Amino acid sequence: MGYILHGLARAGVLLVRGDPETYSAILTTLKVSSLSIVVSLAFGIPGGFALGYFQFSGKKQLRAVVDTFLALPTVVVGLLVYAFISSRGPLGGLGLLYTVPGIAVAQTVLVVPIVVSLTATAVESLDRRLKSTIITLGARGRKIAFTSLFEARFAVITAAVAAYGRAISEVGVSMMIGGNIKWYTRTITTAIALETGKGDFAKGIALGVVLLLLAFIINWLLIFLKRKA
Repeated sequence: MGYILHGLARAGVLLVRGDPETYSAILTTLKVSSLSIVVSLAFGIPGGFALGYFQFSGKKQLRAVVDTFLALPTVVVGLLVYAFISSRGPLGGLGLLYTVPGIAVAQTVLVVPIVVSLTATAVESLDRRLKSTIITLGARGRKIAFTSLFEARFAVITAAVAAYGRAISEVGVSMMIGGNIKWYTRTITTAIALETGKGDFAKGIALGVVLLLLAFIINWLLIFLKRKA
C-alpha cells in the first residue's frame, strides 16, 4: 500500500508544480483525442442516423458488421493503420507515422463504430409516430433529420462521451502509430506503460490518477449538458 499512497501524493505534486513531462503527455492526449472525436462525430452521427432511420437491403448485415467492430482489438487497428501510413503503404507519402495526426487517424477508425452503433440505436428507439408528426407540421428533408436527432440528443451525447472515453484511454494504437516519442507523441496511457515498465510505479500511478481525473471531468460535462438540455 505504501507505493500506492506515494503515487497518489506524487500525482498532486506533479500537477501542482506543473511537471513539464506530465503536462506534455496531458496536452498530447487531449489533442489526439479531441481531433479524433471531432472527425468521428462528423462521420459517425450522419452514418448512424442513416443506418437507424432508413430501411434498405442488407441493413441487418451492415448493422452486424458495425456492432462487430465495437469489439475490434486495438492492436489490429494499429496494425492496419500502420500498414497504410508507413513508408511502404499507400498513404506513406502523407508522413503520418509517428505524428499526432497519425494517432488521431487510428483512434478515429477505432471509435467511429461506437458513434455509428449508438446513434443508430438511439434513432431506432424513437417513437414511430415521430416522423409522421414532423411531416404533418411541415418539416421536409433536412429538418426531419435534424428534428429526429434532436429528439435523440441525450443518447447521441452519450455516444460521443463513450467514444471520447475510449479514445482517451487507448494505449495500443497510440504506442504503435505514435511511437511514444517524448515531448511529441507520448500520451498519458503510453507514459503509464513506459514508467511502469521502468519500475517507477509511483509515477505510473500518478499518471493514472490524472487519467481518472480527465475521465471524471468528461462524465461531469455529460451530466452538465443533460441538465442544460
